[in-house]
Amino acid sequence: MAVIQHTEEDVKLLARLMRAEAEGDGQLGMLMVGNTGVNRVRGDCSDFKDIRNVRDMVYQKPGGFEATVKGYFYQRARQQDIDLARKVINGKKYHPASASLWFFRPEGSCPAQWFDQWNTGRYKAHCFFAPSESDCPNVY
Repeated sequence: MAVIQHTEEDVKLLARLMRAEAEGDGQLGMLMVGNTGVNRVRGDCSDFKDIRNVRDMVYQKPGGFEATVKGYFYQRARQQDIDLARKVINGKKYHPASASLWFFRPEGSCPAQWFDQWNTGRYKAHCFFAPSESDCPNVY
């Protein structure tokens, strides 16, 4: 059962974002990016209080995703990407991104905090950061 409202176009849009942001980290990395996106839609907290759907989340400015700004968000959604997007829309969570609202790819090690949220771990190239449960209960 879906944890956010969505259309088929939303699924494809999320799939494109996941691919653009983390294809190099494999399917699990893409799923974690998807968790972060879904959490931003669900959260209603932090910098994401006005995010109500996938489209708002993908194109949010400021605070959005590098892929939409730097031009590598052009790839179409493949069926395998769409299948991954459906998993996170249906509530599957993957640690360390299960409650994350932020991720990024640092040059070196992960900082302890990012946008006042604690590092929950790293997967391959990306570090993930989550708010406290009391600050953003909807992502937990």
